[in-house]
Amino acid sequence: MDKRKQLGIEGEQIVALTLERQGFSIEQKNYRKQYGEIDLIAKKKDLLVFVEVKRRKQAQFDLGQLITWSKQKKIIKVAQEYISRHNHEEMDCRFDVALIEGNNLTYIPNAFVDES
Repeated sequence: MDKRKQLGIEGEQIVALTLERQGFSIEQKNYRKQYGEIDLIAKKKDLLVFVEVKRRKQAQFDLGQLITWSKQKKIIKVAQEYISRHNHEEMDCRFDVALIEGNNLTYIPNAFVDES
């Protein structure tokens, strides 16, 4: 496995553990459809959270800008499919972003919304 892929997997593990410590259960990791992927799907009571994880060894650019509008639309589409397939229409949902630079985790709840 290449170093970049390993770095991403480790980042997702860090975020998953952080969410579990906050009382969330991890429902899915790397939930893929042909049109996109969601890194983590977590659940806590009636809240379903779709999390995009970005990790870099060093801050070479603004990690927050890595979640483009195009990427957001793909995540939203995959989330809509997941909600429908798992009968979660009645749950509150949100889209979060976790940014990891070195050993620093910045977690942004409600980083973007589904405006469709």
